[in-house]
Amino acid sequence: MPDPGRGPAALWQALRLRIRRRTLLARAIRRRRQLTVLRDRTAAIRPGDILCFLCLRNEAQRLPFLLDHHRRLGVRHFLVVDNASSDGSDSLLRDQDDVSLWRTGASYKAARFGMDWLTWLMLRHGHGHWCLTLDADEILVYPHWQTRPLPALTDWLDRQGQPSLGALTLDLYPEGPVSRSRHAAGDDPTRILRWFDGGNYQVQVQPRLRNLWIQGGARARAFFAEAPRRAPTLNKIPLVRWHWRYAYVNSTHALLPPRLNQVYATDGGELTSGVLLHTKFLPGIIDRSAEEKARGEHFADGAQYASYYDRLIRDPVLHSPASSRYTGWRQLEAMGLMSRGGWV
Repeated sequence: MPDPGRGPAALWQALRLRIRRRTLLARAIRRRRQLTVLRDRTAAIRPGDILCFLCLRNEAQRLPFLLDHHRRLGVRHFLVVDNASSDGSDSLLRDQDDVSLWRTGASYKAARFGMDWLTWLMLRHGHGHWCLTLDADEILVYPHWQTRPLPALTDWLDRQGQPSLGALTLDLYPEGPVSRSRHAAGDDPTRILRWFDGGNYQVQVQPRLRNLWIQGGARARAFFAEAPRRAPTLNKIPLVRWHWRYAYVNSTHALLPPRLNQVYATDGGELTSGVLLHTKFLPGIIDRSAEEKARGEHFADGAQYASYYDRLIRDPVLHSPASSRYTGWRQLEAMGLMSRGGWV
């Protein structure tokens, strides 16, 4: 990608983005008043600890595996905002020695889909740490993840001068109707969600923030075939060496300052990247889709996504003749969905 330069237009753009970043930080500071602390164990955080930030609602089924998987990777402390769960998620989290927990009943959408709350926690606790920001239905994998923990990855990124890690959100799904599988709390969701779309992805670079824009996958194919530009954005930057001046702009799809978004090479090579295994299509998605359609908290224009929820409620089969069975990170690398870069 060409150097944006330092002419008058570039300087004006940089000023606008700086104002935008400061506005997002100011929003987060104001929104902190919406958070009530339930368990504050942040005094246990030590220099060099890798932290994980989550905002969730009613995820008691996913939480045991989510926490255990990322603990095994090397996360040392979880900072979680519970958005008025009613399924016992808050009780489960309060009992975890490595979790600090806040609760709010405020609007998820009005808080920039939870990012205002997480930005405050990262501003307050994340400075100087490598911070992993996830949705509760996302599982991070990366090259060598079974044998090399996150500190090995972040050490490699530090030595490469790479302050952030890009990742593709990969929709996993079962072979049959999404409601007919069985999943207990603590189960590995990839034992049920064994399939994914391997080839129907479109990639662009957004010039304003220099971030990738990736669309495609199972949701684009099954729910947005008539309007592919409305399909979910799949590129994310979940792992960042955090500074209190940083801010996510739109979920974890892009950050300010823009240099953090350049998680791709511009010289014909490749940078190290990961994949977020997206476990949205576990049993329970039917009831949850009906509830979220009524709440209207997950999309800026909920009316545009009414048909998406309607199709989910009808219990679709996402598997197709072109589906690939998930076998591990080496398969994803071979298919071009993640890269080791030079980390061999």
